[in-house]
Amino acid sequence: MTRIFCHFFLFLVGSLYAQHQDKVDFTEAQVLVEPLPSTKSVKGTVTYQFTVLVSVDSVFLDAHQMQFHQVLLNDKKIKFRATEEKLVVPHKFKKGRTYQLTTTYSAQPKQTLYFMGWDDDIKDNEQIWTQGQGKYTRHWLPSFDEMQEKVIFDLSILAPKGYEVIANGKLLSQKDSLHKSLWKFDMQNPMSSYLLAFAVGKYKKQKLTSNKGVAIENFYLPKDSARVEPTYRYTREIFNFLEEEIGVDYPWQNYKQIPVRDFLYAGMENTGTTIFSDGYVIDSTAFVDKNYVNVNAHELAHQWFGNLVTEKDGNHHWLHEGFATFYAYLAEREIFGDDYFYWKLWETAQELQRISDNDQGEALTDPRASSLTFYEKGAWALVILRERLGKEFFKKGVANYLEKYAFKNVTVDDFLKELENAGQTVLSDFKNTWLNNTAFLGEEARTLLIAKCPSLKLFYSEEIKRAYLDSIFEGEHPHQLKIALLEKFKSQLSSEELLELTKTTDVLTRQKGIQLLEEVPPNMESAFASYIEDDSYITKELALYKLWSQFPENRKKYLEATKDIVGLPNKNVRLLWLTLAIVTPDFEPENTPKFIVELEDFTSQAHTWETRLGAFQYFSEIGFTEKSLEHLIMATEHHSWQFKKYARNLIEQLLKEDTLEKRISGIFEKLNSGELRYMKSKLDTK
Repeated sequence: MTRIFCHFFLFLVGSLYAQHQDKVDFTEAQVLVEPLPSTKSVKGTVTYQFTVLVSVDSVFLDAHQMQFHQVLLNDKKIKFRATEEKLVVPHKFKKGRTYQLTTTYSAQPKQTLYFMGWDDDIKDNEQIWTQGQGKYTRHWLPSFDEMQEKVIFDLSILAPKGYEVIANGKLLSQKDSLHKSLWKFDMQNPMSSYLLAFAVGKYKKQKLTSNKGVAIENFYLPKDSARVEPTYRYTREIFNFLEEEIGVDYPWQNYKQIPVRDFLYAGMENTGTTIFSDGYVIDSTAFVDKNYVNVNAHELAHQWFGNLVTEKDGNHHWLHEGFATFYAYLAEREIFGDDYFYWKLWETAQELQRISDNDQGEALTDPRASSLTFYEKGAWALVILRERLGKEFFKKGVANYLEKYAFKNVTVDDFLKELENAGQTVLSDFKNTWLNNTAFLGEEARTLLIAKCPSLKLFYSEEIKRAYLDSIFEGEHPHQLKIALLEKFKSQLSSEELLELTKTTDVLTRQKGIQLLEEVPPNMESAFASYIEDDSYITKELALYKLWSQFPENRKKYLEATKDIVGLPNKNVRLLWLTLAIVTPDFEPENTPKFIVELEDFTSQAHTWETRLGAFQYFSEIGFTEKSLEHLIMATEHHSWQFKKYARNLIEQLLKEDTLEKRISGIFEKLNSGELRYMKSKLDTK
């Protein structure tokens, strides 16, 4: 899973307390599930095959608040006990025997299985998708919290007819009935149940093939057909590079990527089936501001690191996230070059050093470490290890590790042993300094960066002074160096100098210059206005706001010039434009009510939470309407924790205004039980 918007604490704590049935080996599962959009529930049947290693008097499945309608052992009814979290089957299970356990169940998951768009009137925006990271698959399927229980799962999904269904494995068949379709998928190798996934929607797909013949399917909604190329740009190159760089063939039958609305994270590496946020479904202009390349490479790398070999528990989480981050950076290096790679490492080193200097550093072997530690410090540890061993020995050790422990669970020591064997060396010092140590070894990191990257060597050299900026900005230096120098010397640069330095540079350096610009000099207004045409939606947004703010006499002209720009998937430019149009009295006053209605609509559940959040931010500046306030209250029960937290914090701020309590009370009749309960609790404590 990518670092963006991810809290690993809950996942790790949950994993620590999962129970492993080490006396029983579950090997295969035949699963039939039917998600029911009308009730946001699920029903299904699953048959597990397991072998008893040591005689036991019961087995169990992890199952959260499920109703079990029937339980069969070897096709015969058997007594069972269902708790809030488990299905327990008491029986004298004999050593060496193989059994079949079949359960028919139903549930109404509060998480993990999500139904999007089924309650509105928008055509073809309905989706169903899962997110089971950690131990949460048990909310829609009786399964296993413990990652060490690896099973070959064959999924069958019964879904409404007319929708595409995507799941782990190879599609064997699709059969239509009057109103439903049955989709059957085959898996050939075992995996942990937290990696089970499926998605349902009105998707189409782009088909690619890797150099070694692996089928790659990139899904998209028909309305996004023009965005397929920039969204999935470099997918084939990333796939081929990782197979070659890792040195082990891709371990699954095929690979699929599915964008979904209001996903909880940037992406999730379900086995052979990455689900990711549709906030990365972009056009070519957006590519420079926010693209899917890193997430794409990170989730694909997990197919080896996390999916093929899986940690035994949270003490070894570095083996998942550090490795996926490291190989994603290598893939980006292949695409964007050395400067991109080393300056990215420099950025993460600055962040890690700051935390370390504040005595907040964490060891990579600490199961409760932050995502910054597991991802970025984890990647740095591998950069250092690769440098110490040499590329060839490192690659050999990684390949040996993956092949030896394929479809098994591993520890950090398992990995280090394979690297020691490959390099004929001892890595106890590396383990102590980079894995067990809470400090970040910034000096070693800096030494490596200066030795490897000429532009970073120049950045740290004594030659870099304010007087040399003109020659550097006119030369063929990477934009990363120029951006770092703008930050370094920003206090010494006037507005005129800042604009002069950046006006003929690349789009990202110009964007940085605009961000740092406090005031547009009047004599440079015309030149600055050209930035509205830049190939960056962030630059367009920044330029529009600065022009509107500093040149009130020309507000109408700049609003007219930008009225058709929507921007990134979060509608960044359009949201700003609507707000500015509303508060500009002499700009199309007859259309102001229409602009307000459009901005209100962007706060509704018809849009992604990123778009809604932006719209709420603008309403908090210009004043909430009744409709936008109603939508804000509804957001307090959203399934995305970060959006829910934002909405609740904003409500608490608004309740400090005496006039708002009556307005909120008038909306109560439109709320569901959860929203109503939350708002009453806030009003009661006010």
